[in-house]
Amino acid sequence: MTNRLVEHEITVDAPAAAVYRLIAEVENWPRIFPPTLHVDHLERGEDEERIRIWATANGEAKNWTSHRTLDPRGLRITFRQEVSSPPVAAMGGTWIVEPLADSACRVRLQHDYRAVDDDPDGLKWIDEAVDRNSRAELASLKQNVELAHAREELTFSFEDTVRIRGRAEDVYDFINEAHLWAERLPHVASVRLEEDTPGLQTLEMDTRAQDGSTHTTVSYRVTFPHHRIAYKQITLPALMTLHTGCWTFAQDEEGVTATSQHTVVLNTANIARVLGPGADVADARAYVRGALSTNSRATLGHARAYAENKR
Repeated sequence: MTNRLVEHEITVDAPAAAVYRLIAEVENWPRIFPPTLHVDHLERGEDEERIRIWATANGEAKNWTSHRTLDPRGLRITFRQEVSSPPVAAMGGTWIVEPLADSACRVRLQHDYRAVDDDPDGLKWIDEAVDRNSRAELASLKQNVELAHAREELTFSFEDTVRIRGRAEDVYDFINEAHLWAERLPHVASVRLEEDTPGLQTLEMDTRAQDGSTHTTVSYRVTFPHHRIAYKQITLPALMTLHTGCWTFAQDEEGVTATSQHTVVLNTANIARVLGPGADVADARAYVRGALSTNSRATLGHARAYAENKR
């Protein structure tokens, strides 16, 4: 069996400990790494953990479970996929963060892997996916950690919540059945939903804005019946460089707490073009939050009506 060994590296203008912490905290990965859609902890110890990752590779969405060993003193994280997705037979590697100065470091990302049955076409596919994703992850890590140090106000999160007198299963179904949204939601003009792998959806949607214009968005969604749907938008409006979110449904004796959560990174380069020459970051934050909250509240309102009518 042929094992391939490759390494990629990048220099980051940020303290080594801060960069290590960013890599160690996997719940932030969808915000930091373009290929990563969602990450869940399955088990968590002091220096070892099992995580499940959903990510794109060569344009295809896949998921796998990895075991990680964390070494904060040595600034190293080793990882090994427990169950890989074909054509990958085995995959592992190491993150190594090396201090260069008080406010700079080198990040090395090593991979070792082999293809199912040592198939040369499979190995070529993995080579390309690892190279593309490693370059994208390191470049994005550099950009995001340096940006976070420079301008914290560009990244923000918020949520909208409604109480529903109904069952979590019905509220979940309404959000999960996005292929019906053009019939159920006035602000959705058209929708295309694919779910080739159960629990992993591709959602393309044309949404009407308040001014009557429509814009197209594409998202990957990861579903957890009947309590959560996480998503990452991969085509973005001009004012955002990142948009991730999560719908959650918490059942209690009196009903359901349904929440729509958003995390956004603003694209400052387009603020003047979209909002006018006098607009600033605060204006962009208010505009984006208003637009996203309006749609979230509308969707939650229709989900509430649907679930309460099912009672």
